[in-house]
Amino acid sequence: MNLKGRNFLKLLDFTPEEIGFLLDVAATLKDERKNGISHAQLPNKNIALIFEKTSTRTRCSFEVAAHGLGMHVTYLDPSASQIGRKESIADSARVLGRLYDGIEYRGFEQSIVEELAAHAGVPVWNGLTNEFHPTQILADFLTIREHFGHLRGINFVYMGDARYNMGNSLMVGCAKMGLNFTCCAPKKYFPEGELIEECKRIAAETGATLTFEEDPMKATKGADVIYTDVWVSMGEPVEVWAERINDLSPYQVNRALMDNAGPQCRFMHCLPAYHDKKTVVGREMCERFGREDLEVTDEVFESDQSIVFDEAENRMHTIKAVMACTLGARQ
Repeated sequence: MNLKGRNFLKLLDFTPEEIGFLLDVAATLKDERKNGISHAQLPNKNIALIFEKTSTRTRCSFEVAAHGLGMHVTYLDPSASQIGRKESIADSARVLGRLYDGIEYRGFEQSIVEELAAHAGVPVWNGLTNEFHPTQILADFLTIREHFGHLRGINFVYMGDARYNMGNSLMVGCAKMGLNFTCCAPKKYFPEGELIEECKRIAAETGATLTFEEDPMKATKGADVIYTDVWVSMGEPVEVWAERINDLSPYQVNRALMDNAGPQCRFMHCLPAYHDKKTVVGREMCERFGREDLEVTDEVFESDQSIVFDEAENRMHTIKAVMACTLGARQ
């Protein structure tokens, strides 16, 4: 399958077969790395990483993956890029596209990464926008496949605020790959209606199901995967914490929900997670609101059912697959 020259902006742009191919390539690259087999197939290639929102896992995953493929990396942090401020997005894209073989963008509106892709002339990869986070979903699906042996028919439950990149992208990914997706949250935290309808049309072709449920016990009964994310998205003001904690506390992933799902159930989280008070933000918010943890309890996070660190490692392998395929190293 030839994905050379393609952008990787959102999973809606890819067929189930293409997504499956990327997962297969990621699994192969992971196996090669663990067996000491070099796959530095892109020597002297250069990529730019534009980070308007900082991240540990995304930056490290792209850098390690690029080095493993033999490439050189330039990292542009929020203070190092003038994109959209002193220089238009289109102009920045046309400059960077002449210097680099590929560009990653992690930041704000999806329209920014779409405009970069429209003008760069080289593959552009979405490291996260407000609307979508496609590289995370590839890592999630590789992890599920490793633990269950398949994706189709998996009962997947997303707990919490599903209006932004993770809820959107997981719903799209499940619809594309035939997983049974359940969003469990108050109605006002469900994904946007137009995207739901688009995913329903996709699901009708793949055999996936989409369910929207407000009752956590109904939603998690028989779940194979329970997934959550932080209750306040990156870049949102601290003032929204009180509203989110009030609204989403009943949707915390805890032992009762895991037991309700059954022993087969695995817990997933894209990280970072506020499962204890060992971070500045976690400690501040837990103490302010009289809590020991937020979206997930420490008991669940540290349990044998938690596969969050398999998931975190797989960010690198799946990102490597995306770059290798879109730059023509794997077909």
